[in-house]
Amino acid sequence: MRVTSILGFVLSALAATAFAQDEVEIVKEKEIGCQRKTAKGDTINVHYRGTLKETGDQFDASYDHGQPFTFTLGENRVIQGWERGLLDMCIGEKRKLIIPYSLAYGAGGMPPVIPAKSDLVFETELLGIQGFSPEKQEL
Repeated sequence: MRVTSILGFVLSALAATAFAQDEVEIVKEKEIGCQRKTAKGDTINVHYRGTLKETGDQFDASYDHGQPFTFTLGENRVIQGWERGLLDMCIGEKRKLIIPYSLAYGAGGMPPVIPAKSDLVFETELLGIQGFSPEKQEL
């Protein structure tokens, strides 16, 4: 009975650890209010800088391409860390997304740019939601 209890505890701890690794850590630069937040189905324009968490080496940045990256949330055309980390975001908001490899490029990575099992950090800024134009606030 005691062995069964210990085994159950160990398995529960392992399961909790596995689920904890499948979370995107979102660090907001500052809280801002907005009229509308991003949702699945929105086509959004985002500036980003991507680095390897372990070394801090930059592997990509929209700034280097001279234009923001545009995609539709919920279509699974980007890594899952972005699908989760860019939801409920306001235009003008900046977020740092710390993404475990399981929600990025997986155990295999994307050699030679992203090594196997690489956790990633993205500094992001939401520039716009297509079809939505925020009203100007009166001073």
